[in-house]
Amino acid sequence: MTQHKIHTHFPGRLVFIGFGSIGQGVLPLILRHVGGLSADRITIVTAADAGRREAEEFGVHFVNHALTRENYRQVLDPLVGRGDFVLNLSVDVSSIALIKLCHEKGALYLDTCIEPWAGGYTDPGLSHSRRTNYALREEALELRKTHANGPTAVLTHGANPGMVSHFVKQALLDIAADTGHVVSEPKSREEWARLAMELGVKVMHIAERDTQVSSRPKLPGEFVNTWSVDGFVGEGCQPAELGWGTHERNFPRDGRRHDFGRGSAIYLMQPGCATRVRTWTPNAGHFHGFLITHSESISLSDYYTVREGEKVVYRPTAHYSYHPSDNAVLSVHEFAGRGYEMQPSKRIMMDDITSGIDELGVLLAGHKKNAYWYGSQLSIDEARQLAPFNSATSLQVTVSAMAGLIWAIENPNCGIVEPDEIDFRRVLEIIMPYLGPVVGKYTDWNPLHDRARLFPEDLDEGDPWQFKNVRVVG
Repeated sequence: MTQHKIHTHFPGRLVFIGFGSIGQGVLPLILRHVGGLSADRITIVTAADAGRREAEEFGVHFVNHALTRENYRQVLDPLVGRGDFVLNLSVDVSSIALIKLCHEKGALYLDTCIEPWAGGYTDPGLSHSRRTNYALREEALELRKTHANGPTAVLTHGANPGMVSHFVKQALLDIAADTGHVVSEPKSREEWARLAMELGVKVMHIAERDTQVSSRPKLPGEFVNTWSVDGFVGEGCQPAELGWGTHERNFPRDGRRHDFGRGSAIYLMQPGCATRVRTWTPNAGHFHGFLITHSESISLSDYYTVREGEKVVYRPTAHYSYHPSDNAVLSVHEFAGRGYEMQPSKRIMMDDITSGIDELGVLLAGHKKNAYWYGSQLSIDEARQLAPFNSATSLQVTVSAMAGLIWAIENPNCGIVEPDEIDFRRVLEIIMPYLGPVVGKYTDWNPLHDRARLFPEDLDEGDPWQFKNVRVVG
């Protein structure tokens, strides 16, 4: 692995929490690009035996011990100290609890989503509002009041959320250059938000189409995915969420606002995996995706808010539109038909993938050139050439998690930060070699394209980028 660039050096211990497809994929990348980190200073703590063979291949200590609210401190106390790093890639382990522990210990931290303890996504005892990513994010950011200026804790830095926030900034600069909007590169949140407003960006779609196919068809009673089944099901069962823009005129009948926090997002009274929205990517063209809740939908809308005094004068609508692999779509359809009860069997596609790409990027729309998609078109063949234990989907996540880890090591005293707040150029420098073709494409497509061909619809012809026109059903 010595032929690969060493981006930083790390003298501490590294503790993985969880070791599913993302953990297994990121381990060789970290060993490849982080100098001074030997395998004997890495420990994996996981709730399943999956990944033991991969850990043994690298000589990494593997502990099969599920973390719970009652035992996590006892298990982690001897493994985490000042200057160490906790990489949280788990499900059902509270991010808030781990951030607090790392702060006390003086350890760095990164996760790819803000996780609650088991049941936090579906607990009928919780209000719908409290099961949202909005609520989880608010709780995490609230820690800034009591954990300011401590060891760096990077929230939600995978592919999305994470990488896509850096894509948005590059896309804004591209649009500015291509529309003759002369501007120096923004240096603050306020300057980035002002740029988005001046460009006329109304919506930010995280637009993803996964075309990877398997030699093994999905069987009845089986949930198949190209990344964590538990992770996908968990977020798919949460209420559909989106950042709510100032250009929107038609509030959804099943929409709800939060009575706490920053007010940048709304949620719908139905799960994300039962809600579809229209979007576009260069290879796939226009398609219907699931409106799955993700932290970037909320953080982007918040980050790009422009205020004049207390009044919000600009805010984009932001949401994820996800068409997963066809096997996963079938799995979601069956899962919903079972009353959102998990199938008895789960499988992550990896060695059985025969072809396809994961086309993941951001679609910024409403500006002078209509819409601009910027993102990665990584194929399974290229992913296999670039890194072991990865599919196209997982590599986009793992390389971004590694980049966030490297940034945290280089900036160890920043407290709690989100992807939108860190150096996007440094992250892009690290991840670009692993993303396959990274392209920017303009399109004249909008959500009114080829509508009402079969049946009349109640459309808002005045503004094609109203959420009313993007949403498919419900």
